[in-house]
Amino acid sequence: MIFSSVTPAISVSRQLLFGLLVAAVCGARLSAQPGVRLGLIYGDGGERPGIHVLPVAGVAGDSLRTIVMRDLDFGDRVTVLPKATALPSPVGAAPIDYTAAARLRINGVVQILPTTGGATVIVYDVASRQVVQRQTVALPGAPNTSAWRQAVHGISDQCEEWITGERGVAATRIAYVAADTRIWLVDSDGASAAPLTRTGQALSPSFHPSGQSIVYAALEPAGSAIYVTDLRGGSRRVVAPSGLNISPTFTPEGTAIAYAHGADFGTELYLVSAGGGEPRRISIGRGSDNTSPSFSPDGRRIAFTSGRSGRPDVYIADGDGTNADVLAALSSSQGYRSSPDWSPDNRAIVFQSQVSGRFQVVMITLRDRAVKQLTTDGTNEDPAWAPDARHVVVTSTRSGVRQLWVLDTESGRARQLTASPGARLAAWSPRSAR
Repeated sequence: MIFSSVTPAISVSRQLLFGLLVAAVCGARLSAQPGVRLGLIYGDGGERPGIHVLPVAGVAGDSLRTIVMRDLDFGDRVTVLPKATALPSPVGAAPIDYTAAARLRINGVVQILPTTGGATVIVYDVASRQVVQRQTVALPGAPNTSAWRQAVHGISDQCEEWITGERGVAATRIAYVAADTRIWLVDSDGASAAPLTRTGQALSPSFHPSGQSIVYAALEPAGSAIYVTDLRGGSRRVVAPSGLNISPTFTPEGTAIAYAHGADFGTELYLVSAGGGEPRRISIGRGSDNTSPSFSPDGRRIAFTSGRSGRPDVYIADGDGTNADVLAALSSSQGYRSSPDWSPDNRAIVFQSQVSGRFQVVMITLRDRAVKQLTTDGTNEDPAWAPDARHVVVTSTRSGVRQLWVLDTESGRARQLTASPGARLAAWSPRSAR
């Protein structure tokens, strides 16, 4: 997000765009198997299925159980029953007590049996009184290390898919700009936060579709450059040299990068090969500022922020920048809108909108243009979709300081992600990220 934290006015001057840059800076997946959805998932009232995770033996058993329970809870598709639920664990090869489980209103049971270097995961369907999935997985590294935790998150995601038909996003990560202006990475549950970039003054990280690299802008003495950092080895390369370059994002196939470049007569969107090369302009702003590109999943359309109407608004255009049109008419209570993000399922776009003098996160569905305001508490900006197209990470002041929060767009539930004040400008990794 560039516009909202500095000034509501769009400027076409090179000097002001540079000032906006300065202000912005200062301010293990399980192996594939056919999924089987549990028979008794939803009751007559459409409530979430009740899932019980049995106690896990071993030194790290309680940590493993706690992580899986928390991941399933954060997925917002099931109701995780408390640890004290009085369902006895099966002994040996015996099945669970289905009669007792039904009496406790349990729809599904997850059992995790530690093995040498891993665990066997079993999911029971109480309605059909049978095991619906059983799989042995590896748990690399020592318990509670980053690699071990990511593997446990993978167990959670697979269980969620077996139970609901939708894969979870626990084994993903979020990149963001911290208060020290470096890019940090954090697990989807808020654990294992660590810096990615060595120096500060970074902006607007965005993941490659493979999840193996990040593109971002970095403020430098001569302006700002666009860099790509490899998450596996940490190597960094420049794809757009220092100038006035902001808000980069990969195209859906990962072969090119779109970004905004400012000049004396406005800011335009450009496209450059992911390996570098000569950029090509893809917007025709006619002296306005055009920033924050976000592609549709098939790459045929692009959403972006433009001031061509006299104030920032969200536009949609063809992938080559032609046929641009405003996403939806502004209401009288909205000052302007910016920072769009296109959902991975191609059904909606989220953006920040000035509502009664404060920024809030708003979602608009693409089929019927229905508008839904997702936030009301505090100031909320810079939304970014999770790969499940259900959750959104936002920058919010609802706790009194700026932090990252995760919103469930269906229920409205919000949970705090980061613990250190000042986090902002988040991007959610794809499911393929390790």
